[in-house]
Amino acid sequence: MLLRNQIKRSDMISCLLCMDAPCSKACKLFEPGNALRSIWFDNADVASLQLPKGSPCMNCNAPCEEACISNSKVPVKNLMTELAEKVRPMTDIELPENEDRLSCDICGVPLENPFLLSSSVVASTYDMCARAFEAGWAGACFKTICSFDIHEASPRFSAITGDNGSIIGFKNIEQLSDHSVTENMHIFRELKKNYPTKFILASIMGQNEKEWESLARLCEENGADAIELNFSCPNMQEDGLGSDIGQIPELVEKYTRAAKRNTSIPVLAKLTPNVATMSPAAEAALRGGADGIATINTIKSIIGVNPLTFVSAPAIKGKSSIGGYSGNAVKPIALRFIAELGQNPNLKGMHISGMGGIETWRDSLEFILMGAGSIQITTAVMQYGYRIIDDLKSGLNYYLAQMAIKSIKDIIGAGLDSISESTDVLDRDTVLFPKFDTDKCIGCGRCVISCNDGGHQAIRFDGRCPKLDGNKCVGCHLCLLVCPQNAISYSKKRVNR
Repeated sequence: MLLRNQIKRSDMISCLLCMDAPCSKACKLFEPGNALRSIWFDNADVASLQLPKGSPCMNCNAPCEEACISNSKVPVKNLMTELAEKVRPMTDIELPENEDRLSCDICGVPLENPFLLSSSVVASTYDMCARAFEAGWAGACFKTICSFDIHEASPRFSAITGDNGSIIGFKNIEQLSDHSVTENMHIFRELKKNYPTKFILASIMGQNEKEWESLARLCEENGADAIELNFSCPNMQEDGLGSDIGQIPELVEKYTRAAKRNTSIPVLAKLTPNVATMSPAAEAALRGGADGIATINTIKSIIGVNPLTFVSAPAIKGKSSIGGYSGNAVKPIALRFIAELGQNPNLKGMHISGMGGIETWRDSLEFILMGAGSIQITTAVMQYGYRIIDDLKSGLNYYLAQMAIKSIKDIIGAGLDSISESTDVLDRDTVLFPKFDTDKCIGCGRCVISCNDGGHQAIRFDGRCPKLDGNKCVGCHLCLLVCPQNAISYSKKRVNR
């Protein structure tokens, strides 16, 4: 199924991805709610192989659809039938027997899979981390520990949503852990006692060298497997904290050296994307003794300016502030920084823990191919819950099995050779035309509009059927991107200009 069309999120229309899905409770054979969630997370092939053999919905009167609480009932029976009758026959292999391919490490410390909660509210209490570990997460980067008072604002989140209501971009003005250092150390001890094989990454932030040093030492003494130095929080800018440090390589080096002074466990520097290039700070962290890099943290942002009050979101008594932007919208920016670090020969051998807009196993794979050896996630968990680990693991594991890749470690950075800072390396002497699928095309004309007003006037209607003028087409493929029916694809033949 890897290179073939799968069922898309858009095919699910209005599925709410319910907790304790009523559709699953109504079905006596399997849990359609889990299958719907797998479709949502780009994992239809695995979902199809997890269904009962045959066509389990063939003679069913669809009580799952009767139980659906969405205002626009989800066509559960049709989707399950498509999984069984169209997707499953096209699968290449059966489900792998184990998840051994996912085993990896952070600076030599083993991980059962590459997926960790990133430092945030999703990893801020014992109970939350324990539930995540039980669900299958390999570890957690605990919410940043500090020795100063934290007083949060309310509200502190806002978002940009898509047509179906899902979050595309997410803004937060949240700060650090509001537990005391003593309380957090107790949590570490309990987590390590009860989950000895899970990876505890302790995020810390100090106000001076002494604090960076003491916090790192305390975390190691209380069970942390590694330290993450928060040089990148955009919401802690007073007195040279957070991203103010990450923008100054000299401070990155100084505080990294302080944290390494009395610790023996790996130390990762978490760097800010609020810079033109990340290599200067990364190289400074290396000079200071860092064993790895974690990135990206959130991007400074303003969203949702109210047209009536003129205040951006989240609004707090008529005021707001610049905050950190995350979610799937930042993934291209995160990948760019990961690739920069992965291609830097001065950083060769350093572990890169990648984050920024990851929702699906395919997102994770892209980070790994650009050089990330582990994956951290927050915003997708905030939106969908710890349960996303099921599809992260099964989807990535199935992909590796399909590709006959024995270990995820074998493909770290495998895509870096395809990336260049310069566009001079690109072929500019040929054109790859688009190809129209007349069976899928419904004659909406979106391709014609976009090509006329945003392209090269190379598409016209002939009886509401798009026709290409090869003399005008430059192969930009804007038409492919705007087609709502996925009725346009790449042709196989390149034409000389």
